[in-house]
Amino acid sequence: MFTKLHEDIAAILARDPAARNSVEVLLCYPGMHALWVHRISHFLWTHHAKLLARMLSHAARRRTGVEIHPGAVIGRRVVIDHGMGVVIGETARIEDDVLIYSGVVIGSTSHRHSIRHPTIGRNVLIGANAVLLGPIHIGQRAKIGAGAILREDVPPGAIVGVVARPGQGERVPIRDLAAIPAR
Repeated sequence: MFTKLHEDIAAILARDPAARNSVEVLLCYPGMHALWVHRISHFLWTHHAKLLARMLSHAARRRTGVEIHPGAVIGRRVVIDHGMGVVIGETARIEDDVLIYSGVVIGSTSHRHSIRHPTIGRNVLIGANAVLLGPIHIGQRAKIGAGAILREDVPPGAIVGVVARPGQGERVPIRDLAAIPAR
């Protein structure tokens, strides 16, 4: 348990230049708090205490602004940075070392009782307000730009999204890593 806690704090310190120290991260990062509560609610969900799991995840949503269904499977060192408005659906699968920004929806387009949410590979970055819908696969090391709406698979290492060009009023797909400003 303490190993995962240490990993979570280290992941935030490595990915968020505004994070100054471990104590600040421990006390002031609601995305991390939501993930900690998710681990407990997911345990309850998988051990047939579904109502209790839902109640716990609901309380975490009210406290953190991050809604994670207790059925979702989330890997290690996942960072939800500025997590307000993040929604992660029941059958979503998120692998290790994923970075998720505010307003991201990992949702469904179906009412079927099957896998209906995205599967996110390792080392993926998902920009603010991106919407990923349906049983799609996002390959490892992919970068999803802010405001992107995806309903199709993304290959490993791909960079997808939209960029507004001033004065043109159109959206242009991102095709080059150089098009994304460095942090």
